[in-house]
Amino acid sequence: MPMPDALPAALDLAWPVAVALAWLLGELAQRWNIPRIASYALVGFLFGPAQLALMPTGGGGLGGLIANTAFGLILFEFGYRINLRWFRQNPWLAATGLLDVALSFLAVYALSRVMGAAVLTSLLLASIATATSPASLTRVVNDLRSSGQVTERALHLSAVNCLCAVFAFKFIVGFWTFDTAGDAVKALSNSAVVVLVSMGLGVAFGSGMPPVLRLVGRYQSDATVAFAIAVLLLVALTHLLHLSALVATLAFGLVARHRRVTLSQAQRNFGVLGDLLIVFLFVYVGASADWRRAWAGLPLGAALVLVRAAAKVLAMSAFARASGTTLRKGMLTALAMTPLSTFVVLLLEDSRHVGIDLIDTVAPVAAATLLLQWLGPIATQQALRAAGEVQDPQPGKARE
Repeated sequence: MPMPDALPAALDLAWPVAVALAWLLGELAQRWNIPRIASYALVGFLFGPAQLALMPTGGGGLGGLIANTAFGLILFEFGYRINLRWFRQNPWLAATGLLDVALSFLAVYALSRVMGAAVLTSLLLASIATATSPASLTRVVNDLRSSGQVTERALHLSAVNCLCAVFAFKFIVGFWTFDTAGDAVKALSNSAVVVLVSMGLGVAFGSGMPPVLRLVGRYQSDATVAFAIAVLLLVALTHLLHLSALVATLAFGLVARHRRVTLSQAQRNFGVLGDLLIVFLFVYVGASADWRRAWAGLPLGAALVLVRAAAKVLAMSAFARASGTTLRKGMLTALAMTPLSTFVVLLLEDSRHVGIDLIDTVAPVAAATLLLQWLGPIATQQALRAAGEVQDPQPGKARE
């Protein structure tokens, strides 16, 4: 091979090598009681174009589609676990979710304004910081085979803040677009209409799956491939139409559950396919981080992490007893909802896909994302262990 071709060939191998190394490090880290996904993101960060530059940027193109498909699979499963009837039966739980959204938003907005950020930047930061990353939360829950009150509350309340965060973010981006460019049509496309149409598309897929599964004879059997293909199609369609894949796939999972489509145990994590895509997703998210942006936004980003955590603890504690749990479990639920990173990166990627690059505008999020990319899964793991809801014992301990 001629020498000038050696570097491009090496770059072509960079992503597969990074994914393989991330998987290996994740398996080793799990033995040391460190969540696998924290290790995946670390490899992506180190190999990323802004750090060691051992692999090309994964932004957009095929890499972006694969990452969004992986996130779509997670959101589908995440949505499938949400029981909307629980909110009707326990309105205090719904009130807790809304209080979490309100306090997190107001606390981060006030902090960023005090530290000198502009109004629109502060609003964008606040909308993003409201959400918990469903990818990190779901993966830790599945790895630990966790179940119980704290687990279910964290999942359900995260669904509330994710939907609210997407709605607020799209609305603020629409306002920002109109304010800077004066293009009302473009502003409208990034507001509530995008969220509602995305949700409608997800509902249509969820409603259409039972007839399709009956047609192919898979309604009561393992339909892993059918759901994976449906998610892939849904993600591609939302990208083509400039909609939100996050909202669409979450709605797909919610409707699939309430249409009584039964997922077999083999479909959890989508088997080997899901495991592979998860590794790629977190490597992709890690590679998108830039240490220079993180360093520039570190003071506000670190303060954002603390303020956001305090707001969640306050919200979960306020209605803990009224919603049927203890104060301790309310606080553990807040700790379990620490993860942020994956959701933020793909939400910003959604906006870049329609021609709006907000990475530099919300630089402090880069620092918060980098911190919570590693600390968030560890916090979730420790919260679930402290709640006694983990079925998989800590490494080195025998099963009781």
